[in-house]
Amino acid sequence: MALLEIKHLVKNYDGEVTVEVLRGIDLKIQKGEFVAIMGPSGSGKTTLLNCVATLDQPTSGSIVLEGENPHQYNKNRLADFRRTKLGFVFQNYNLLAPLTVIENIVLPLTLDRQKPAVMIKEAERLMGELGITHLRDKRIYQLSGGEAQRVSICRALIHDPSLILADEPTGNLDSKSANSVMELLTSMNKERQVTTLMVTHDAFSASFCNRVIFIKDGRFYNEIYLGANRDEFYQKILTVLSHLGGRSHELLQADY
Repeated sequence: MALLEIKHLVKNYDGEVTVEVLRGIDLKIQKGEFVAIMGPSGSGKTTLLNCVATLDQPTSGSIVLEGENPHQYNKNRLADFRRTKLGFVFQNYNLLAPLTVIENIVLPLTLDRQKPAVMIKEAERLMGELGITHLRDKRIYQLSGGEAQRVSICRALIHDPSLILADEPTGNLDSKSANSVMELLTSMNKERQVTTLMVTHDAFSASFCNRVIFIKDGRFYNEIYLGANRDEFYQKILTVLSHLGGRSHELLQADY
């Protein structure tokens, strides 16, 4: 059974005029996959991620993660599901400036009321694994963008979630930092079998994934898989993007 299964997902935004954003998306993601979602501006890729993240309520259809449909839960149970099953990596990091690096990392564990010594030990172990131990006591304003994103990834992994959701994780980074962050996400996917779903406009970042799914006008358009050659995979991504109307290196970043 797939780790994540999306069936005929529809999302409309009601107003003076109803905006149809997702128009029947079907998608399965297996445990351990690293999947990118790409599409032109307004294609619905961000809305799709938000629905999986339980931040948006689908108009119709279902989203099932490890046999659970969280959109059927009440507010308290939904919060528990989001905290324990999902890890989030955002473009803007979403780290708390008043806290140190290690305090940011252990924050999800404090909600589970774990003992401080246990939380610190787990955070230090994971920081060592991700190569950021030297940042332990720094404040967020002292970090580079790449360092901040590595801390964000560490925080997302600290409670061993079933699924990591990454929203434009390299969007604010220079090319060197972006490469470093994507290599980290890839290594975590391979070594820890962390299932990851990433929305990106960047073909280079997408080429680190096992599979890229393209959507257009709220519908599935195409998908391609990583073969033996990553450079060829990157070129295939660019080819599909050109058919979708994207630019050679990136698509317009604005999205629903």
